Amino acid sequence: MRDNLLPSAATDPRWAETWQQLGQGAPTLAGLAHVASMAVATGGDKGLPLSVEAKTILFAARNRGVVEVKGSNRAFDAPGRMLAVYVETDAERTIIFRSKENPAFTIRFLAGFRELCAAGLVMHHIFTEFSLTREGLDAAQLVAPEEVAKMIQLATEFGLYE
Repeated sequence: MRDNLLPSAATDPRWAETWQQLGQGAPTLAGLAHVASMAVATGGDKGLPLSVEAKTILFAARNRGVVEVKGSNRAFDAPGRMLAVYVETDAERTIIFRSKENPAFTIRFLAGFRELCAAGLVMHHIFTEFSLTREGLDAAQLVAPEEVAKMIQLATEFGLYE
């Protein structure tokens, strides 16, 4: 049997553990953490142009710098369970860049978050938790509110659908 083919049955005792990790988005989170860690270690790609989604995340996180990427296992529809970017805008408010009606919105914000990771503007802490770096905090202050106002309005308040 070729090495890259899956066996016809889950014979490895770690399959259940792997399934659990997949259900929590671990491979994607590990990939984002790796990109962020490499960028922090090397200084990041300073020439990377940032999308409006990346700038919106920066702007939303400008006060606290706290960002999470996580899914929601409780949602009924698949788009509602997708990994999404959560930003603490202040001590009492978190917004989510997820849309059940428009999954492309969620996907675009995940891509924007990856841009921030590659640029060295975000660092990974533990599990689903990230933060802006010093450079990220500085860059966040340079984002013009009018440039991202429409995108911020499309975010969901945490707790509304969670």
